[in-house]
Amino acid sequence: MPQPLTHPDRLLPADPGVRRIARTLLESVQGLPILSPHGHVDAAVIEQNTPFPDPAALLVSPDHYVTRLIHASGVPLDRLRTSADRQPNPREVWREFCKAWPLFDGTVSGHWLRDQFQLVFGLSQLPTPESSDLLYDEISAKLQEETFRPRHLFKDFNIEVLATTDDPLDMLESHQALADDPTFHGRVLPTFRPDAYLNIAHPDWVGNVDRLIASAGDGGSGYGAYLTALESRRRYFIDHGAVSADHGVSTPATLKLDAVEAAQLFDRARLGQATVGDRDAFEAHMMYQMARMSVEDGLVMTIHPGSYRNHHQATFEAFGADTGHDIPFGINYTQAIRPLLQDFGTARGFHLVLFTLDETVFSRELAPLAGFYPSVYLGAPWWFLDAPDAMLRFRSAVTETAGFSRFSGFIDDTRAFCSIPARHEASRRVEASFLARLVAEHRIDENRAFEIMIDTVDSSPRRVFKL
Repeated sequence: MPQPLTHPDRLLPADPGVRRIARTLLESVQGLPILSPHGHVDAAVIEQNTPFPDPAALLVSPDHYVTRLIHASGVPLDRLRTSADRQPNPREVWREFCKAWPLFDGTVSGHWLRDQFQLVFGLSQLPTPESSDLLYDEISAKLQEETFRPRHLFKDFNIEVLATTDDPLDMLESHQALADDPTFHGRVLPTFRPDAYLNIAHPDWVGNVDRLIASAGDGGSGYGAYLTALESRRRYFIDHGAVSADHGVSTPATLKLDAVEAAQLFDRARLGQATVGDRDAFEAHMMYQMARMSVEDGLVMTIHPGSYRNHHQATFEAFGADTGHDIPFGINYTQAIRPLLQDFGTARGFHLVLFTLDETVFSRELAPLAGFYPSVYLGAPWWFLDAPDAMLRFRSAVTETAGFSRFSGFIDDTRAFCSIPARHEASRRVEASFLARLVAEHRIDENRAFEIMIDTVDSSPRRVFKL
């Protein structure tokens, strides 16, 4: 009989007594729905119920966790992803992946993929060069079945809420169609993501701003119309179900400028005369403005800083953004976020979710901030830190200062639709493991651990993201 690809006690504590407690905690949330308030799945894929094209396009090529590690082993990216010059054969991509499978031992992407292989696709063996074509054909056959269309999987995965990430000028037709469809049971919510309209360094900033003002500036011009247009588009998103605005900034810097100074800076930027200092100051000021708007319109504000985007220029030019070479760097939250928190940190109804790629700020900065300001919540460990050991380090670092109530709930932050249940399952197992240790050490009692477990998985994301 084939051996299962996953173990029922995966990620649970090795100590038998603590593992027993963790099992019961995990069982208490097994039936709860998935709440995904931040991710990157395209709403049109769900609305149109588009079949997944092939195993490589589903599991390999779009997943930078996967392609970056294979590339690091010496495989050129053009054998894994489409470039301006070449579109690789999907079966060849899959063969490269199967050959590279041992590279994923001990990695979180390997853990998620194992779960998908067994629990989503029902596979009975792991990838090898010898099994490559057989597995490709087996998964391809599954993808032809009606039960493997996105809408059916949305139901099978027990997803209740799935948030997408959207351009401010997106008309959100797919979101509206899903909301109007009586046969679709779930919520697919847009998220306002204005980075390309706030960051002067973005190559399309001037054109984006011109389009924004022309479409939503109420006939005005300049900085005032720019703010009006952003406010108008936020209202449009809210009318289409949005609950949050997300900001993928370089640093969490915030800055309050007076209107005249901000307008002058804006005008210099549109003329191409902004310095590097101007660019940093304007983005920091616009983060302050985004907080001001969130206080007024109620959108949850989430900040994802600390990534050096497109670290390798040649790869960016050939393959574009989000292709595996965004690299974390150290950040400072305490001073950077202070101007924003001075004015809005205690504003009633304002929710500010802070993420990081820098583990050193967990206990030193983020936990104390969330442990004082009513507006601040701790974003889940994100991207490179969403691995089991890193999630446990996060829990250990922040809980003694901020407790459990200041947590956002798990964020899967993924484009890989079929990995969503595996990612949430891994998070639930880590939370159960951490709580089980506290129970075993008599730091909390078991009844309270069950309450915290349910709150972490279900109540926290509903509360923090106003679901």
